Amino acid sequence: MKIFVCVKHVPDTAASIKLESDTAFDDSQIKFVANPYDEYGLEEAVTLVEKHGGEVVVVTLAKPEAVATIRGALAMGADRGILVETDEQFTEPGLSARILKAVIEEDGPGDIIFTGKGSVDTESFQTQYRLARLLNLPVVNEVSALKIDGDRALAERETGGGEKQVLQMSLPCVIGATKGLNEPRYPKFPDIMKAKKKPVKQIRLSELDPGESKPGAILEKLEPVPERSGAKMLEGSVNDQVDELIRILKEEEKVI
Repeated sequence: MKIFVCVKHVPDTAASIKLESDTAFDDSQIKFVANPYDEYGLEEAVTLVEKHGGEVVVVTLAKPEAVATIRGALAMGADRGILVETDEQFTEPGLSARILKAVIEEDGPGDIIFTGKGSVDTESFQTQYRLARLLNLPVVNEVSALKIDGDRALAERETGGGEKQVLQMSLPCVIGATKGLNEPRYPKFPDIMKAKKKPVKQIRLSELDPGESKPGAILEKLEPVPERSGAKMLEGSVNDQVDELIRILKEEEKVI
C-alpha cells in the first residue's frame, strides 16, 4: 500500500503575526509547524502501513525551511518526503492542487491520498476537492472514522447537529482527516534521530509543470483582526438589560 500525505507548513496558531505589506507578513521570527489537521491524516496513513505494509510519502509545498516540518512527519513514521520549494507565502488552492497532482503522478500511483480537512492559516477548504477532481478520484472530507477493506474505503464524517454520514468509495481516493479520526503519536527520541536519515527530495517549483489555468482567487489585502474591546456590564432590571442589549446589537454592533 502506497499512501501520500499532503502536509502543509503553517504558522503556529499561537504566533503573533505582523503584516509587512498588503499581501505578506513577517515570517522571520515565527515558529512554523505541520498543519494540525494534516497530522490526523499522517497518523492514519502510518497506522495503515504498519498494518498492511507499504510506504508513506509526505508531500509539502512551501519555503525551503519546511524541511523541518517534513522531518517531523518522518519522525512520526512516514518513510520519505517530497518538498516543492516556493518563495510564496500563499499559494492559490487551484495552483496548490495542480502542483500536488504533478508531484504525485511523477512519483507513481498511490492507494490513498490524505489531507487535513483544511489548513489553520488560510482555511480555504478547497485543495482536497480540487486535487481529487484533477486526479479523477472520489473524495470525502472531515473524516472522523475510516476502515479499509480490500479496495474499498468506508469513511464516516460528521454532518452537523450530531448527525453522521457513512460513505463507501473505491481506492484510490482522497481523504480529508479531522479530529476524532485518531490521536497523532508523539515522536520519541530514537524516531527523531532515524528521521534525519530518511530521504527528502527537494524540487524547485520551476522544475515542475503543473499546467496553466486562471487563478480561482487573488489575494488583494491582508488585515489584522481588530482587537476586542472590554466587556460592557448592563445594569437595571432584567427587562431594562434586555432592552439595552437589543439596542446595542442593533445600533452599535449592527448584527440585527
